[in-house]
Amino acid sequence: MSKGLAKRIVPCLDVKDGQTVKGTNFVNLRQAGDPVELGKAYSEQGADELVFLDITASFEGRKTFTEMVTRVAREINIPFTVGGGINELADVERLLYAGADKVSVNSAAIRRPELINEIANRFGSQVCVCAIDARLDADGWHCYVKGGRERVELGLFDWAREAEQRGAGEILFTSMDHDGVKTGYANEALARLADELSIPIIASGGAGAKEHFRDAFLLGKADAALAASVFHFGEIPIPELKQYLHQEGINVRL
Repeated sequence: MSKGLAKRIVPCLDVKDGQTVKGTNFVNLRQAGDPVELGKAYSEQGADELVFLDITASFEGRKTFTEMVTRVAREINIPFTVGGGINELADVERLLYAGADKVSVNSAAIRRPELINEIANRFGSQVCVCAIDARLDADGWHCYVKGGRERVELGLFDWAREAEQRGAGEILFTSMDHDGVKTGYANEALARLADELSIPIIASGGAGAKEHFRDAFLLGKADAALAASVFHFGEIPIPELKQYLHQEGINVRL
């Protein structure tokens, strides 16, 4: 991928029982509205892509979520990624068939890394986003599963490299320490990922000000920056954010 491509702004919607919710450090959920309406508003404001995460991926939740994906595909004309509870190719097939452009796999890929190969081989690398939740522990950056509740013995950088080798088209890296705290992205770790990998890196966790997006692109060398609450609660309007980034010399689609 050439680094000259426009940087992407990606609102993320966590969906629970058909509603958008937002928490801090993965807990304390508050409601933020109908995901399809929100997604449509973001698309009209100039978002480049959207991510919808099914955070109650139980059977009942899944049915509701798939119906929502169908509605999103009907109403929204920018690419969107869906994730949450994707464990096998049948899940991927169902969501792509409902209209999603890409799927994001996280815990399931750590449990069974071949899942990445299977998705890439069947649908192409561009469909497979490998999401990684990691935290900087005393002994370095480590991956976590189960919504950040359980540490695994995988280092962030080793796992990201393996995911790329297996065919992932993008890495969506969430720094759990930064998530929802609004003090900026984990730029050092982002920059290292960008240097070590050749696929796009999406920054997630920490957006609280327009400068944080700028830093994720300039210092963190990210290809895309994802955020939730600053968009959901109207703190940073997307057109204003893009104007600001453009003035800072960052290539964005206006």
